Amino acid sequence: MVKWIVLAVVLFALVGFALAVRPVLARLPRLRRAAVALQRRATEAEALRDSAEALQERAEALQRQLDTTQRRLELIKAKRGG
Repeated sequence: MVKWIVLAVVLFALVGFALAVRPVLARLPRLRRAAVALQRRATEAEALRDSAEALQERAEALQRQLDTTQRRLELIKAKRGG
């Protein structure tokens, strides 16, 4: 008699576990697709970050050129005026 009770409890627990796991297993394909999409976005974000860094470096170089040009212009104006 005890065997049947233990067997019934174990069986009931397994059925409950299966019912609890079923919705999670049903979502796995969607979760996988979402993970792949997030990975793709992360790759795109990395590429954009690299582009932004290159653009920042270019802007800094242009600013240095502009500063040099302004100093030269000031020197030319000072020579003409003085």
